[in-house]
Amino acid sequence: MNEKLDRLIDRAEQLIARVEAVLPQPLGAPDWSAAVAWRYRKRASGHGVLEPVRHVGAIALADLKEIDAQKDKVERNTRQFIEGRPANNVLLTGARGTGKSSLIKACLNAYAPRGLRLIEVDKADLTDLPDIVDVVAGRAEKFIVYCDDLSFDEGEPGYKALKSILDGSVAASTPNVLVYATSNRRHLLPEHMKDNLSHTHGDDGELHPGEVVEEKISLSERFGLWVSFYPFSQDEYLVIAGQWLGALGASAAQIAAARPDALVWALERGSRSGRVAYQFARDFMGRAAGEV
Repeated sequence: MNEKLDRLIDRAEQLIARVEAVLPQPLGAPDWSAAVAWRYRKRASGHGVLEPVRHVGAIALADLKEIDAQKDKVERNTRQFIEGRPANNVLLTGARGTGKSSLIKACLNAYAPRGLRLIEVDKADLTDLPDIVDVVAGRAEKFIVYCDDLSFDEGEPGYKALKSILDGSVAASTPNVLVYATSNRRHLLPEHMKDNLSHTHGDDGELHPGEVVEEKISLSERFGLWVSFYPFSQDEYLVIAGQWLGALGASAAQIAAARPDALVWALERGSRSGRVAYQFARDFMGRAAGEV
């Protein structure tokens, strides 16, 4: 009888262990000494984990050309944050490939020795932001929660979660956490012509946006610092291409000789962005190395 009872208890314990394994678990703190950057990932079981990024792109602030005004704003805000002074959540918006994400990575590389850390969170996982903030609250390090290429469709749950974290939650903001987000558009929800039907005119002729429009711009307004990026001119594009060529070991003569090819490359790609300049530099130097 006792043997049967023991076997029954063993089977029950095994069943409980299997059930617990598939249930969502509280987010645990990783080994913070393993990296300076982390990615938040959801497992198929629903468990969230912070995975270390072993190799962060080695871009420096000095590598970023033709965005000096934007660089000054973001670096100043990051420095204030690191030094324990008031700082803002940041929304970087504008043309593709102009250095928005690279600027955030460069700030991480510059200030990681002083305790800056970064956690990248996909838009789909923003509903778990409160759990992430709870894990890092009280740590001595300063954490940037980084959301790349951020925009929302109507009704997405991450929208309200991010809105609460930025401003408006019952809980006080966490002093060692800021949100840095990049987007190709300033208003993070799609705008439709029908939304303008809710505008009203005052007796004095002033135009007042309706509730639909107010809701669509309310998330962007919760970022205290807006930094806009613009398409590069031809001369700016060539400066950036030259900088990347130099970083990859090109001589001054090679950089000068590469200008016509750089312009053709941009024309074929239909863009004069920093990303296109970087891709050209890699292609040019790769070909040059093969010809030696």
